Amino acid sequence: MDHELEILRQVVAIERQALERLEARMDTSFVRAVDLILEISGGGGAEGRGPTCPGRLIVCGLGKSGFIARKIAATMTSTGTPAFFVHPIEGAHGDFGLIQPGDGALVISKSGAGEELNTLLPFLKRRGVPVVAITHDLESPLARHADVLLDASIEQEACPNGVAPTTSSTLALVIGDALAVALMRRRGFTREDFAFFHPAGALGRQLLLSVGDALPADRGLPCVALDTPLPEVILSISTSRCGATAVMDGDRLAGLITDGDLRRHMLQAEDLRHLPARELMSPHPKTMEAARLAVEALRVLNQHKIQQLVVLEKGRPVGILHLHDLLAQGIR
Repeated sequence: MDHELEILRQVVAIERQALERLEARMDTSFVRAVDLILEISGGGGAEGRGPTCPGRLIVCGLGKSGFIARKIAATMTSTGTPAFFVHPIEGAHGDFGLIQPGDGALVISKSGAGEELNTLLPFLKRRGVPVVAITHDLESPLARHADVLLDASIEQEACPNGVAPTTSSTLALVIGDALAVALMRRRGFTREDFAFFHPAGALGRQLLLSVGDALPADRGLPCVALDTPLPEVILSISTSRCGATAVMDGDRLAGLITDGDLRRHMLQAEDLRHLPARELMSPHPKTMEAARLAVEALRVLNQHKIQQLVVLEKGRPVGILHLHDLLAQGIR
């Protein structure tokens, strides 16, 4: 077991050392790569595509580099830089039609040579597409063709035979992440922008889901009048599916009665049957406008250790939001 642990640690050490060397040699070429990508994709915020340079970033790679390229393209796209992956071989059979003048290319290849690049690079040149290259071989055809060359050279792969892309793949991935983060900062890409591109994710729900969105559409406002007797109050709470009912004075919200309120009254009085709603309710219930963020409602519920609040639209009660409604939407 000790021998196996040593092998595992050696892989981590080799790749860590390669990353340290990459960090030490990073220079203005990386800044030029950011400038180029920002120029072709537009610098106007999260939308990415500027009015004069409506380009996209085409990310290319073959084999293991192809998998890294797919990940980088996905990261770029989700962080404000329009990008997509093009397989060099599939591209030569029609997918190059996706590449338009005004686009830019990020090409990843450890060797910087190969039959697929012999097809891809001349096409990009004819199309007027500038190239950012990530490669180990700084004298390769890819390196010579590149408008911006990013040095991804390594001393050794972590593979014991020195052939399986391991260290080289890690460096390419880290370079792609570094470019994406630098582009985010240059664009001023915010958490809200990220949530806009990820509406189904946890962060998207927290930053985009409103109180009205979290309120079940089939739940109307359960309510009783000030003089409603206890049996009818209990019926309203039981059918509300939120453990509470609003108490209304005409069109005005007068209070809220929860099942917890009823339990507390039962501990204080022998007979509640003749008490009207006005004597059972909490007169100052927590409320929130439907347009506010659901995460704000959760904060209020947690702060006051309650489970329900009344939802308003322009000051008018329209529903009762329960803590479980927020949890069901992934708001935590």
